[in-house]
Amino acid sequence: MTAPATVAPASALARRLFGDSRVRNISYALLFALVGYVNAAAYRSTYPTTASRIGFARAFGSNASVRLFYGRPFQLLTVGGYTAWKAGGILVIIAGMWGVLAAVRALRAEEDAGRQELVLAGTLTRRAAYGAAVAAIAAGCLVIGLAMWLGLLAASLPAGESALLVLATMASAAVFAGVGAIACQLASTRRVALEIGSAALAAALVLRVVADTSSSLQWLGWLTPLGWSEQVRAFAGARPAALLPSLVVCTATLAAAGAIAARRDVGSGLLPSHDSAAPRMRGLSSASALALRGEAGSLAGWILGTGFFALIIGLVSPSVSKAGISGTLQKHVKELASVSITKPAGYIGLCFLFFVLSTSLFCCSQIAAARHEESEDRLETMFSLPVDRSRWLGGRLALALGGALVISIAAGLCAWAGATAEGAGVNLPSMLEAGLNCLPAALLFLSLAALAFALAPRASSGIAYGLVAVAFLWDLFGSLVSAPHWVVDLTPFQHIGLVPAEPLRLGAAAVMLGIAALASMAAVWAFSRRDLIGR
Repeated sequence: MTAPATVAPASALARRLFGDSRVRNISYALLFALVGYVNAAAYRSTYPTTASRIGFARAFGSNASVRLFYGRPFQLLTVGGYTAWKAGGILVIIAGMWGVLAAVRALRAEEDAGRQELVLAGTLTRRAAYGAAVAAIAAGCLVIGLAMWLGLLAASLPAGESALLVLATMASAAVFAGVGAIACQLASTRRVALEIGSAALAAALVLRVVADTSSSLQWLGWLTPLGWSEQVRAFAGARPAALLPSLVVCTATLAAAGAIAARRDVGSGLLPSHDSAAPRMRGLSSASALALRGEAGSLAGWILGTGFFALIIGLVSPSVSKAGISGTLQKHVKELASVSITKPAGYIGLCFLFFVLSTSLFCCSQIAAARHEESEDRLETMFSLPVDRSRWLGGRLALALGGALVISIAAGLCAWAGATAEGAGVNLPSMLEAGLNCLPAALLFLSLAALAFALAPRASSGIAYGLVAVAFLWDLFGSLVSAPHWVVDLTPFQHIGLVPAEPLRLGAAAVMLGIAALASMAAVWAFSRRDLIGR
């Protein structure tokens, strides 16, 4: 008689959890659809002939440095094979990130906020609550996978093989959702669960990199979920059976996590907590120090991730040549920026636009973290102490500035190290300048995100990430669709010099920093005068 009574509450809980994740799911869905479509469409238009595709395959197919980034290619002479390699190789990692985030948000974050205790105080059983969380994660996975499939269909790829590529990609999301669910049972806090899940994803990526770059260690690819997705080989002699390990591991981890969740105390974890340990006073001297202590793990992840990809960009830069780049692509790049991507400096300068993007996204994440503190009612406790509201937000902005500075320098140093290792002929000062060139636009988006946080807190995360995404995409495609020049110039990315191929645009940088300073002051002023707003 218990089961029917819990069906409706479980369904309502699943809908609420799914609704709470709508911004993240929609953002990922748009990203997956866009990446799938753009890669397929761009390859078809850039390499329209068999000869041009053979040249591309010879230049990049056996390049170990490129495999670090995208994995092992299986068929680069077809649009589908290229898309499975280029889009699938990256999206499978992002899908794993989504899986960890979705599981931790639906499980451990609910306990940290105290909502799980309220849910379980009613008629809902622990198993039903866990099943509702898994259902919400599955629904989000379905939305993202469907969006990716539609993006591939829009690029005129076959429906069946596109569906197989989507399954291979979203299998990573499912596996790491299971890993995240296990992490939620081991850890006693949301942050530790994220660290465990992220560490598992990083280990899986390292195994894939070793397997893809070493002919004698290819077997390691069967030890990582990222390798399982790669072995599906959509559009290149499909192997649907390679999905079975992902299915088995996902089912096993979710079942194990559910069994543990039904027996452990709410709010606790299997790993020992530090409740009985000596208190750690470091990082408690001020609100800003506390914020730094809380964001240290996230900042380390951003630095390591950015540095890793910058190293790959540096390693790959000398291998980009006219033999592997079609005339059509070179023409498109000329329309986007007046640099030659067949030279290492030009290729690195163009790629650093993506590091401007990543640094801007980091700044947005810091404002999202500030909003999370407010929505979880932690700021009420903070401001009941002698903590000035203006100083608190100013400290968060200073923390974001310091983190962006470290990330940008790491990008410059690692790109220089990779380029120097391959004899690309770029010097350290120019690469440090390329890194610092990321800051003006990133700080501009930081200030606009802070202003949104002060004026419209509930919508601030969506506004912040949306501004960055729209500005970046408009910079990539505005000039290609023959939009008026003044309209293209509206995006800050259009005013960034592609260092080291181009000089730093000091005038544009000064304008962006000036706007950032004014917007930041306005944000601090507005925040100090508004009420705190919860969920």
